[in-house]
Parts: sequence; structure tokens; C-alpha cells
Amino acid sequence: MQIDETTLKVFSGSLERCQTNPKFLSLFYQKFVISNSEIREKFSNTDMENQKMMLHASIYMIMLATQSNDAASTYLDIVAKRHSKSVLDIRPELYDIWLETLLETVSIIDPMYKDEIETAWTKVMTYGIDYMKSKYDVDIEN
Repeated sequence: MQIDETTLKVFSGSLERCQTNPKFLSLFYQKFVISNSEIREKFSNTDMENQKMMLHASIYMIMLATQSNDAASTYLDIVAKRHSKSVLDIRPELYDIWLETLLETVSIIDPMYKDEIETAWTKVMTYGIDYMKSKYDVDIEN
């Protein structure tokens, strides 16, 4: 499913505004990690600076994947396998908390935030989330 050009433009404009604020990813993880005890445990031994760089890349890759970009789709597949039940065991329900926290963070960081921006972020990120959820039970062979 490709995301329409208007939604993508709204999303990418908001993403650019968010990414120029050095507090964006830190605030997201600050909120996300305290949102749930299971999430807190999953991140207990995580290098958060590295994690922020990974999230930065992942957001862009999800955006590209919505446009049928092969490299981005391959990237998502690798990330989905890593988050599957047999590796990191990131349960599908945790992605709902992830999206809710991301939207809350965008609403704080993006000075132009409004319903249209929330809808664009939801559509684009749901593309990646649905893919991640679909791969949760896939067995990893190596």
C-alpha cells in the first residue's frame, strides 16, 4: 500500500521539523520507556544513543517503504525479524504504545502540529507497524 503524495508531504514536513529539534528522540524515549514496565525492561540494557540513531533511520525507512522502495523494504524486513518473537520478542501490543507515544511527542515538538499532521504520522507509521506485527511469529533460521 502506497501512501498518497499529500499525506507523504505533510508527514515529511513534520518529520523535518521534529528532526531539527535535538530533544525529539530523547523526549520520545523518555516517555516511551516509562509508559510500561515491559518496555522499561526491554530497554534496561540498551545504548540509548545508538537506539535514537536506529529510530531516526527507521522512521525514514518506513516513509520510503510506503513508496515501494526496495532498500527500505529490505531494511524493514531485517528490523522485523530482529523484533520477532524468536529474537527480541517485541509483542505486537507494544507497537500501539510506541505509536501513541510517538504521536504525543510529535504533538509537543512540531510547532505546526494539527489533526492533519497526526493523521499523516499515523498512516505512515502504521504501514511499518503493521509489517512488524505481521512478522512477529515468523521463525528466524539464523
